[in-house]
Amino acid sequence: MSDQTQRWTDQTTQPWAEQTVEVPPQRDGFQRGVASVGPRAPRTERSTESFPVAPHEETGTGWPIEDEPRERMPLAYHLRQLRKGSHWSTLGGLFAFVCWGVWAISARGDFTSPVVAFLLTLLVAVGLFALTRLLGRVVLERQLGRVRRSARGAHLVAGIFLAGVGVAYLRQTEWVVNAWNWIAGT
Repeated sequence: MSDQTQRWTDQTTQPWAEQTVEVPPQRDGFQRGVASVGPRAPRTERSTESFPVAPHEETGTGWPIEDEPRERMPLAYHLRQLRKGSHWSTLGGLFAFVCWGVWAISARGDFTSPVVAFLLTLLVAVGLFALTRLLGRVVLERQLGRVRRSARGAHLVAGIFLAGVGVAYLRQTEWVVNAWNWIAGT
């Protein structure tokens, strides 16, 4: 057992500790691991005399100026852009109109105040659509630099609002609430 231990220690001498290369004698001022750098040449300005220089002529092309306004698109483009996604607003408006009609007929009275309430609701939906478009313009176009190609997000927000208004009209109708409670079993 001791023979095996002895042999193992003889085999594990540290090979990295052996000197493998003779080091040349060191010169004065020489430090191992530090590169010698020659004296710095005096700094001179770049000379462009060896290259012909043409005078600058303003042609109107080149790098755009940051303050330069964007090209304005025609009105038809903007209207086409507003129509994309309008099915969401139309669907929400149709649902709100049907629910409003059920509520207004169930009230059995003068239609003046329900009509004014529905017109006010539509006005709020248009304002919400405009606010969403403005917010999209500020955030997406100005801050993030993206181009909006449709009004789907604004139409979706307005459609969800109108659907919520329709549900609110139905919740004010007594026979609809009774029917819902009967179906739900409460």
